[in-house]
Amino acid sequence: MKRARQKVVVENQIPQTSQKNKKQKSCFGESDPLASVDWGSLPHHVILCIFQFLPLVDRARASSVCRRWNEVFHIPDLWRRFEFELTQPATSYLKSTHPDLIQQIIKKHADHLQYVSFKVDSSTESAEAACDILSQLVNCSIKTLGLISTAKPSFMNVSKAHFASALTVVFVNSKSLSSIKIDDTPLDDPSLKVLVANNSDTLKLLKMSSCPHLSPAGVLCVADHCHGLKELALNYYILSDELLLALSTEKHVDLEHLRIDIVSENPGQVEFHTIKKQSWDAFVKHSPKVNIVMYFFLYEEEFDAFFREETPVTHLYFGRAVSKAMLGRIGMNCPRLIELVVCANGLQPLDDELIQIAERCKNLTAMGLGECEVTCRGFIEFVKVCGGRLNQLSIMEEVLIPDNDYSLDRLHLEVSKHLGRMWFPDMMPTW
Repeated sequence: MKRARQKVVVENQIPQTSQKNKKQKSCFGESDPLASVDWGSLPHHVILCIFQFLPLVDRARASSVCRRWNEVFHIPDLWRRFEFELTQPATSYLKSTHPDLIQQIIKKHADHLQYVSFKVDSSTESAEAACDILSQLVNCSIKTLGLISTAKPSFMNVSKAHFASALTVVFVNSKSLSSIKIDDTPLDDPSLKVLVANNSDTLKLLKMSSCPHLSPAGVLCVADHCHGLKELALNYYILSDELLLALSTEKHVDLEHLRIDIVSENPGQVEFHTIKKQSWDAFVKHSPKVNIVMYFFLYEEEFDAFFREETPVTHLYFGRAVSKAMLGRIGMNCPRLIELVVCANGLQPLDDELIQIAERCKNLTAMGLGECEVTCRGFIEFVKVCGGRLNQLSIMEEVLIPDNDYSLDRLHLEVSKHLGRMWFPDMMPTW
């Protein structure tokens, strides 16, 4: 009997090894597969993938979990792309990159940085801090660089010498810069010469709108030496007949995108010049596939210099109100137009102007209308002329004026029929 009882006890015992393998129960009574995972022994590439999805603060905290995670925190691949956020707590709602982390990056990862941007608030101190960091990137190999002001262009308040000195460090040490966005900065011609002297074989995109210290000579310096340049963005005040003709000579590469900002802060204080049709024709003949993108932030009385002759613009964005007469000129003189966005107009229906644009702009594939007025019948006629080529059609519901022939309910069915897909007007958010 004693032996029998011992045998039963032994048979009923559960080995410790089987208990380890048994799935643990969660508080809900169901098996929890994550409870048995040894997070410290995950492969480096898995931890790296997780870190790449984490915000910077969480990533830094996770690095203190164990030695293995800390090792991954310093893997070069994790520091290829980085955004420095530099703000003053008293004037900004944005979180700033901690100074200790900035110093750690400069010390350990400066030579790993490749895709770098600096986001600063409206304070001069933040912009100066960005320049100080740039000045320390002596071992960098940056490919893309962006300087972004989240409010007013605070980089413009930095001394020209300080800004140029900081850029020079990056331009000289990074031999593979391909994309640079330095809008609203004290960029000048000597800085561009340093840039092209060190990165002429790699530069493809250069955005330098609202840089008052820049001249057409600086733009030509870039175009003459950077034979891989595909995209150029600048202010209209730099653009001239001479510059377009110079960009049309045989020694220049074909641009794919020319972006032009036309901006006025105070109505009537700036008189805009006119670019001749012959200059545009020469430029398009040299670069026949170029997209010419224009961003307008003008007051109505300042549009007089534009679109009185044929202009090869492909994308038009109006950030302020534009008159019926101006839209009529676009319909007459912009045959290459692909996209048109109008944020505002007066209270006069734009039926005739839109229909003319549809009839004469055979390449139009995208349209956006904000604070404008169009009758339902006129809008349907516009869509009917364009047919299925309209890939993007963003129209606020408030734009459309019901008439005797069409209500808003019937309008969406009629428009959907001509587009060949279901379409509804955009609704104004109610919050």
